[in-house]
Amino acid sequence: MILSSIEGPADLRRLNYEELDALAAEIRELIVDSVSKSGGHLGSNLGAVELTVALHRVFESPNDIVLWDTGHQTYVHKMLTGRATGFENLRSSDGISGYPSREESAHDWIENSHASTVLSYAHGLATAEASSVGSDRAIVAVIGDGALTGGMAFEGLNNLGHSNSNVTVILNDNGRSYAPTVSKLTESLVKIRANPVYMRRQARMEKLAETIPWVGDHVERGIHATKAAIRHMWEPPAFFENLGVHYLGPFDGHDIESLEEALENAKTFHGPVVVHVLTQKGRGYAPAENDQIKNMHDMGGVKAGSYTQAFTESLIKLAEEHKNLVAITAAMPDSTGLLPFRERFPERMIDVGIAEQHAVTSAAGMAMGGLRPVIAVYSTFMTRAFDQVNLDVGLHRQPVVFCLDRAGVTGDDGASHHGLLDMVLFSKVPGMTVFAPSSYQELQVQLTDAIELCTDGPAMIRWSKQAAPSVGEAEVGSGLRARKARSGTDVCLIGVGKMFEDAVAAADLLADAGIQATVWDPRVITPADPEMIADAAEHRLVITVEDGLRDGGAGDGFRDRIEGLVAEAPRIIVLGMPLAYVPHDKPAVILSRYGLDAAGIAKTVREAIAAV
Repeated sequence: MILSSIEGPADLRRLNYEELDALAAEIRELIVDSVSKSGGHLGSNLGAVELTVALHRVFESPNDIVLWDTGHQTYVHKMLTGRATGFENLRSSDGISGYPSREESAHDWIENSHASTVLSYAHGLATAEASSVGSDRAIVAVIGDGALTGGMAFEGLNNLGHSNSNVTVILNDNGRSYAPTVSKLTESLVKIRANPVYMRRQARMEKLAETIPWVGDHVERGIHATKAAIRHMWEPPAFFENLGVHYLGPFDGHDIESLEEALENAKTFHGPVVVHVLTQKGRGYAPAENDQIKNMHDMGGVKAGSYTQAFTESLIKLAEEHKNLVAITAAMPDSTGLLPFRERFPERMIDVGIAEQHAVTSAAGMAMGGLRPVIAVYSTFMTRAFDQVNLDVGLHRQPVVFCLDRAGVTGDDGASHHGLLDMVLFSKVPGMTVFAPSSYQELQVQLTDAIELCTDGPAMIRWSKQAAPSVGEAEVGSGLRARKARSGTDVCLIGVGKMFEDAVAAADLLADAGIQATVWDPRVITPADPEMIADAAEHRLVITVEDGLRDGGAGDGFRDRIEGLVAEAPRIIVLGMPLAYVPHDKPAVILSRYGLDAAGIAKTVREAIAAV
């Protein structure tokens, strides 16, 4: 096994190309084996094997700074920097993260998993390297063609060119982001300087132009114009070079020797240079290569009985009834459950690419024009567009419905993927109605209510990645009212969204100890149901439970309402996630750790009653 002998990038440089091909096969085998056991990102890493090997043979990490966008394509990077054995416990409690981690290795500079950020990091680091504190290190930024559709990537690219920063940008172009990339840029990239003879030919012709005997004041301007004309003889103005970024490529992303030559050439340029590399997502693993949707980008998908499946079913039904309903996503039509919608209503499905800010403001425009936009995005990604939610949708009181999948504690993907901020942020938008379904059936009712009742302002529905409880008709609420599940005299439990199930289970545990609990499913966070608030105020003890941030979340809002209702308010304890970056682990383990399961809730109640 060659991989077992690789303790760091330096070990790669002693291998010949035949040995490197064998190493690539071993790496792919380990990726498939690890992801099959623990989940994670498959297709993106299978496609980046040779690219990563070549990169680490040419650049000397960690002295040279290697940055990755997004971090889900770094499994190979981790293996080649001494962490191959850690893949036995990938994404588990004591195992390595599925994303770059500064705690794991000096080779991991940034812990990013939100796309389109790396060029801004690179610009900042290049600025530091060019200053008095710099140490002449090379800076390499790897970005996918999907991530390049994000507006922040263009902002970073523009500033790299404007400042003439010494950065090598590797454009890993597999024609896809999560699903097929939404961008005319990707289509044009393969046309830019596809001929490898171009660079040599242009250099010869420009040198010839300099020998033309121009006269007087027109010399400099004449040479510039002649060079420009020569460029247009061979190609249209190149996108990157118009921004001041030199372009090389495209190159075969699975030819290590060719890639090394390209990267060595890139190192000789002063200023920013893009090395355009064509790769195949899912390479070397037939099931991934044949997956037409996302090349097994990850091992996820819409599971039967999930909240996402409930959303899909309800959205299609509503679209049959409301001909002006349109669905929007940001490069994730599969995992947000929109593929069946797209099959049924292709003209009413809009995938904007990795551009959440654009998605939100575009939805505001659609609503202004009479459409009913429904945006389906992961909770963690929607926080990137909060300014647009607040000012472009909220301020204009447009009836846009935000459907936030993977809300709350998501688990295995770690700090960057937990959806802990949505209730804190969206509940602060004036006129926003915030729904939190506790079951499969509740989500479908609430989506209908969001479309049919919230016509003078935006609405948000947030749901968990975990399986959705299935309940009977009597256990489903309606409208903007909360639902009282049981009555008791000792404590009032308010379980938000998926935490309602745990609140009910906690009430059962308390009943065994002789403590009688009232349990409410609030259903709507803002505006809170006055009947629920009044009932809670009649208890001596109130416990609210949520899987979002405790400070400023749903429970804080309920507490303010209860305390403002009565002169002598009950004792109110808000249970939720702390203000911290929570590492990866199984969701149930994380929730238990913070007392957000049935046992933890019951323990809090018993301790509070004992303290009175």
